[in-house]
Amino acid sequence: MKNSYPVKVAEFAKANRIGDEPAFAWWIDYTLKKRDRILSKTKTKYWLRTHKFGIRIPKSVAEALEIDKANGNTLWWDAIAQEMKNVRPAFEKWEAGEKDLPVGFQRIGCHLIFDVKMGENFRRKARLVANGNEAEAPPTMTYSSVVSRDSVRIAFLIAALNGLSILSCDIQNAYLTADCRERIYCIAGPEFGSEAGSIMIVKKALYGLKTSGAAFRAHLAETLYGLNYTPTRGDPDVWIRPGVKQDGFEYYEMVLVYVDDILCMSHDPRATMEGIQGTFKLKDDRIEEPKTYLGAQVARKSIGGVDCWTMTSENYIKAAIANVEEKLDKMGERLPTKCSTPLQSGYRPELDSTAELKIDGIRYYQELVGVLRWSIELGRIDIATEVSMLSTHLAMPREGHLQQIYHIFGYLKAKPKKTLAFDPQHPDIDEARFVKCDWHDFYRGAKEIIPADAPEPRGNYVSTHCFVDADHAGNRVTRRSQTGILIFLNRAPIVWYSKRQNTVETSTFGSEFVAMRIAVELVEALRYKLRMFGIPIEGPTNVFCDNEAVTKNSTIPESTLKKKHNSIAYHRTREAVAASTIRVAKEDGKTNLADVLTKLLPQATKEFLCDKFMY
Repeated sequence: MKNSYPVKVAEFAKANRIGDEPAFAWWIDYTLKKRDRILSKTKTKYWLRTHKFGIRIPKSVAEALEIDKANGNTLWWDAIAQEMKNVRPAFEKWEAGEKDLPVGFQRIGCHLIFDVKMGENFRRKARLVANGNEAEAPPTMTYSSVVSRDSVRIAFLIAALNGLSILSCDIQNAYLTADCRERIYCIAGPEFGSEAGSIMIVKKALYGLKTSGAAFRAHLAETLYGLNYTPTRGDPDVWIRPGVKQDGFEYYEMVLVYVDDILCMSHDPRATMEGIQGTFKLKDDRIEEPKTYLGAQVARKSIGGVDCWTMTSENYIKAAIANVEEKLDKMGERLPTKCSTPLQSGYRPELDSTAELKIDGIRYYQELVGVLRWSIELGRIDIATEVSMLSTHLAMPREGHLQQIYHIFGYLKAKPKKTLAFDPQHPDIDEARFVKCDWHDFYRGAKEIIPADAPEPRGNYVSTHCFVDADHAGNRVTRRSQTGILIFLNRAPIVWYSKRQNTVETSTFGSEFVAMRIAVELVEALRYKLRMFGIPIEGPTNVFCDNEAVTKNSTIPESTLKKKHNSIAYHRTREAVAASTIRVAKEDGKTNLADVLTKLLPQATKEFLCDKFMY
């Protein structure tokens, strides 16, 4: 526990007065001081930041009013008024003095934080948060998770595969629907209007408190349990319950939870949504087919005559580009034009020797990389390799790196409409490409582990396919290779991975086998998740690799390994083949889709490969 969750264990020890015990005394003071240093730096960064997306951000109510007066509008004040209207019921005014408060209450501060929501036409937003760091560590659990993005993509695919409908809703002021688990109070600030200076006892799970996320999640969980949903082991924020259509078709209804954003997949999802609405107030009381989710546009369309869900980050990218252009315009600059590829031809980030950015430039660079990373999560797989390479310079970016970030935005401006389609059709696979061998004498008893607690499979089956590749010694300075992996369910891209390898390999064979080992682990994790969602899987995962030596060593039992330092990756892959978790086939280097995630490709090659799975 100390190694995995040092801060939580140290806080627990302090809260329960066992910090002086020998098992804790030698390390918790250091851990808590390190925590305080990190929080101090984070707080300093927030207070030093004056603008976001080119818009001045206030740090107090008085500054917000000053900005509104200078701009001739009331955007910030309207945001404050709306927030206080929503949050005021979370407080109970204490009429007596502080000395009369019950024993155990702690005083903390509260303050407004301000933000700009890029995906909502740069809407100004105010949020009243508690200074949770001023309260002692609570003895209750504080952890709260959210649904993973690949789980969302799986859900959209399964909806099309099983002919199900999807509805979404958004819970209004989610945290404030749960009771506060801590005994705290504060003194009302100027945002409380005529009640400023009053003693306020916090009754609801206010934003900023250590237990608020867990309190809301537990409150929502009780509602979902009451609707007979159960969380899955593959993703605790994916909830399922058995469902049956009128024609007798059996499947699992699914509810996906990302804090206050809810998706329900069922033949009758409205019944579940109305059950949630019975406990929580929904924003604008809307229950509708999703148009956006986590910043991406989603829609139900017909692709090649097949009904499926699609996802695109077009609006998110357009808003990001407009923001970057506005900032460049103030500096008398503009985005590059005629950007046919994400990076300029021949550019290598690791060889850039331009001047290092100043502190403001570093923050802006990090911010733009964050925007690009999220666009990749929303489906822009075509820039994953380039952003991965530039992300390795977050600590000390140079002026040349920032110019290449602008070049990526120029590329996105020229090609803003790339879309992913979660096509439920199964691809045509030539069985003759796969070699069948007897592995009994080499990996006796090798068998894919099927979770004993997995729900009974229901619904139509899915097939899994994986493309894997490595760019040997791609980094010209460190000579580390780049791994690229692209995993499909049926024809739908679900998992993509582009990252430098941790080791320096002396040959292409070594780097390709390391990539293969990573692919095996991703495939096994995905197969486990599918089984825990109750989704039937057809046979082993088809893995396509363009390195002939790796393919032969993975598929022919009597092949021997001469490079002993690759033995872990070698045996990890072969055992997965012996267990029928995967089967490996040789793929031509010109058609390996994972090339998009490993190399800086010329325009024609990149477009040829991306057109195979993006529209």
